[in-house]
Amino acid sequence: MQSFQNHFLIAMPSLDDPLFKRSVAYICEHNDEGAMGIVINHPLDVKVADLLQQLQIEYNTESPAATAHVCAGGPVQHDRGFVLHTAKEGYASSMRLNDSLMVTTSKDILFDLTTAQAPEKFILALGYAGWTAGQLEQEIADNAWLIIPADSDIIFDLTHAEKWQSATAKIGIKPWQLTNEAGHA
Repeated sequence: MQSFQNHFLIAMPSLDDPLFKRSVAYICEHNDEGAMGIVINHPLDVKVADLLQQLQIEYNTESPAATAHVCAGGPVQHDRGFVLHTAKEGYASSMRLNDSLMVTTSKDILFDLTTAQAPEKFILALGYAGWTAGQLEQEIADNAWLIIPADSDIIFDLTHAEKWQSATAKIGIKPWQLTNEAGHA
């Protein structure tokens, strides 16, 4: 089985589910049991400061991180936070995804997000996308997703609105060239 861990799933135009329409999902884990990813380009009408305030966590109102939008990471456990961030050790529940990227699910990272102790770059998402064994592979075969290697610049350095087009451009495709038809040789 080919693992799609550390890859992006790019939603094809035929994927019109509002949770995934024009989405880019970073695949954190993919194995024989299924896959787990975080949608990185669907901002909610909630800012990091709003979430920290709701959790009664003190934050620096002057920090640019306080004004960042929280993303809808996916439909599974949408009340649980996932912080996709540049590598920084020391949190209670982190998983290293590659040499420069980690995901943390423990509350301790939230105390750092608007301080000098924060990871260099991060996205805070509520929920994740999950696939059972074989489900993701079938969706790919059904032409719901394109797959490309993940790119930290797309994750952290673009606006949410730019990510889908930029991800498709990485493989030399313009959005108007995408079709809803699947071809199999």
